[in-house]
Amino acid sequence: MQLGVERVSFPIEITEVKAGDTLKSAAARDGYDIHAFPTEHGGGPSIGYVLKEHERRGRFDVEKARALGIPEGPLWGKLTKGEAVQLSNGQTVRPSDVVGAARPGRLVAFTGDTRPCAATVDAAQGADLLIHEATFGEEERERARDTGHSTAKEAAQIALASNAKRLLLSHVSARYSISADELVKEAREVFPNTSVAKDGMEVDVPFAE
Repeated sequence: MQLGVERVSFPIEITEVKAGDTLKSAAARDGYDIHAFPTEHGGGPSIGYVLKEHERRGRFDVEKARALGIPEGPLWGKLTKGEAVQLSNGQTVRPSDVVGAARPGRLVAFTGDTRPCAATVDAAQGADLLIHEATFGEEERERARDTGHSTAKEAAQIALASNAKRLLLSHVSARYSISADELVKEAREVFPNTSVAKDGMEVDVPFAE
């Protein structure tokens, strides 16, 4: 609730959310929605978040456009935006004639603190990036269960079950602050495309196509 500064130069709007809520795209969040899903951390309700990007337009087929005699320029732009155009010979060209099917946007799932749970598997299905907590290694599996956390291997099992493309381990215990190689090794035995989060780290999430 406190930002640690005397005053801020921008408005702050607090919106409480619960599992199942969706925050639709807004001016400050153009192009994607945020979905809240239930997680299991113990001691009360907890949630994770999925950032789901809107569908993108299909690819414009330059060769088809040229074959139809559509001059390069404004007409190409209109077709790309989903508008039909009329050529000088009276022929009408529809976007579907030169633009492919809509392409899916990217999906990023962030669990926060949680035990491994089916709700995460459902919410993160096909995620381009799954950010899952991995507080402990396998030697502390019982402790992870008792404290409402996950091991790195369990996080990897969730990534595998959800058909995620990449796994980023987070909320790692301080005991691994010098090196989290052990956690990464355990996770990669189950899900090879795994890395561990670090302060200031930037992760590129490419489009599938």
